[in-house]
Amino acid sequence: MNFPINTRRELLRASGTGFGWLAFQSLFASNAVNPLAPRGTHFPAKAKRVIFLFMCGGPSQVDTFDYKPALSKQHQKPVKEGSTTMFYQSPWQFRPRGQSGMMISDLLPHIAQHADDLCVINSMHTDHNAHPQAILQMNTGSFAFTRPSVGSWVTYGLGTENQNLPGFVSINPGFQGGGGLNYSSAFLPAACNGTPIGHGGTGSDSVPMASLKDIQLPFMKNAKHDVVTQRRQLDLLLQLNHERLTRDGSNALVEGLINSAELAFNMQREMPEVMSFNNESPKTLEMYGIGDGKPTDHIGRACLMARRFCEAGVRFVQVNQDFWDDHTDIFKNHPQHALESDQPVGALLHDLKQRGLLEDTLVVWGGEFGRPPLLNKNNGRDHNNVGFTMWLAGGGTKGGIPYGSTDETGTTAVENKVHLHDLHATMLHLLGLDHERLTYRYAGRDFRLTDVYGKVVRGVIA
Repeated sequence: MNFPINTRRELLRASGTGFGWLAFQSLFASNAVNPLAPRGTHFPAKAKRVIFLFMCGGPSQVDTFDYKPALSKQHQKPVKEGSTTMFYQSPWQFRPRGQSGMMISDLLPHIAQHADDLCVINSMHTDHNAHPQAILQMNTGSFAFTRPSVGSWVTYGLGTENQNLPGFVSINPGFQGGGGLNYSSAFLPAACNGTPIGHGGTGSDSVPMASLKDIQLPFMKNAKHDVVTQRRQLDLLLQLNHERLTRDGSNALVEGLINSAELAFNMQREMPEVMSFNNESPKTLEMYGIGDGKPTDHIGRACLMARRFCEAGVRFVQVNQDFWDDHTDIFKNHPQHALESDQPVGALLHDLKQRGLLEDTLVVWGGEFGRPPLLNKNNGRDHNNVGFTMWLAGGGTKGGIPYGSTDETGTTAVENKVHLHDLHATMLHLLGLDHERLTYRYAGRDFRLTDVYGKVVRGVIA
């Protein structure tokens, strides 16, 4: 975002008049200066915020939400003569759930209790079947280029409701498929960048927080200076940076540093409180599966934190679970992944609903692709990007319905196909944003999340 020259002169003039931070604060209150200021929508919105539950690695649709009775007829049938790859039915029984009677497998019993709130899209497809590219496309819309993430686009389009917190938070971000690019703002204003919290268990100790049990982030504490001294230092830094802006005329890096420094200072006050569970009841912690030694503890903390961030005004929260990539012994490993996340996700849906938040919170669940109904020689399922399942809940979506379908074996999307670009367009639409109008001018052209693709899936909207 480039400050108008008159605004930059005002900022510089204010910095030298003795107004200090009060003058800067009043100037930062305008949308022209503050990229996180709340903005109006293109049309009335059904959702105000998003929680994206990213099941990184690719859950198997035919073992979770895509019921395929015809697959039983081809059970253990080789794909071709002499092949070690064969069709394999799900070992988990599918049952009708809720008043809607939606078929969901026993692998996810807690999520299944919320069947009447789920809009299950069984006809997803995307462009790449390798993790790095598919993960990047799921999170940014592009597998080949550095582009802003979905959360950054949402924050850019809507701003955020709490100026003391980031507009976009990514909890437990993994390190596959682009790493920080998955929550990057790229060429959008730096303030729209996602703030990573914790890690998925595959990274180094250099991330801000080694465990979600430790809520004291290093950048929230200053061992040398009190708040007053920090404020004076920051005011001096602001003045120097704005002098540089006046001299340069435009400098996106410096503008990003200004916004980041202010946000970091404000986060010292509010972030620890939002991330603390001290005021949560033992019943709530138990509901999410939080407790030492419990397999649900890690994702349980992430899901409860997501609810707290939403309550505090954060616009987009992503919860990441690594790594559903079960090429070997899927019937041992998928239950472990499900055990870790099923109860926390079910608790999150229940908690949002009982607090009246589900109505205007869009919850999205799924991986970067799915799994074929074929069993390989290692008793695993490989990658499948041409037909898989994701579900939506709340935020103006239709509950208790399956949308679209794959073929009779669950291999390929065939009816009411939904491309990833369509999903992104629909998410923006539910937030009151037209995906064709939400653009940003960069390098001589207008960019958007869906590039030149995407259509809103009207059939999933209530």
